[in-house]
Amino acid sequence: MAKTAYVTDLKSLQGECSANYLRLIRLVGDMEQGQSRDIPLSEEGKNALHLYIQENAPYTTMIQVSQTGPLDHVLESPKMRVHLYHDVRMAEVTDFQRERHFHGRYRYPNPRMHQPDEKLQLNRFLGEW
Repeated sequence: MAKTAYVTDLKSLQGECSANYLRLIRLVGDMEQGQSRDIPLSEEGKNALHLYIQENAPYTTMIQVSQTGPLDHVLESPKMRVHLYHDVRMAEVTDFQRERHFHGRYRYPNPRMHQPDEKLQLNRFLGEW
């Protein structure tokens, strides 16, 4: 049986990006460039979602999303850069853990061991986060 190539699921990717845009807009509200906000992820306040507005332009906003917690001195916490595109009301993960610019699909296996749908998985992770 021949292995078929992965086909990017644009409908799912666009759905994730649209849902993430709405979630992030509620969290960042009217924050301006250079401002940050910590959102507690537990009642004890030991874990928090950190949002930092890196750049704010009329049609786009660039946000640094990270998590802080008690193990920060031992493990590298998740960190990503997200672009908000206001004209199409979508949010896209563009950087994750020091890697930039993810493709819509990858051949597998590949040197960095990205999954065929790496971009979709990163945007789903943002939504679940």
